[in-house]
Amino acid sequence: MQIEVKGRNLPVTEELRECVTRRFQKVSKQVSPLAVLEVELSEERNPAIPDRQVAEATLHLKGVTLRAREASRDLKHSINLISDELARQVKRHRDKRRARRE
Repeated sequence: MQIEVKGRNLPVTEELRECVTRRFQKVSKQVSPLAVLEVELSEERNPAIPDRQVAEATLHLKGVTLRAREASRDLKHSINLISDELARQVKRHRDKRRARRE
């Protein structure tokens, strides 16, 4: 699986790239090597929003696109939340495909 990490309103450090790669290893084992994962990390500029650190993930698979978006006070926590959400979506998608074949 190819992973692309983008930053909006904040720089993407090597530490963040490693964190994203490490968290999405579980998902990468379940999908095709041709799948493309785009992770966009951003920070809300509005001071009235308490959960300012936003992480969005888009996983392009053959025939389907899975998305997850989470916001929290810590960017790494947001990354953890979207990786769990995408893992659930991938598992559900695989189960549906298996059920159709049987």
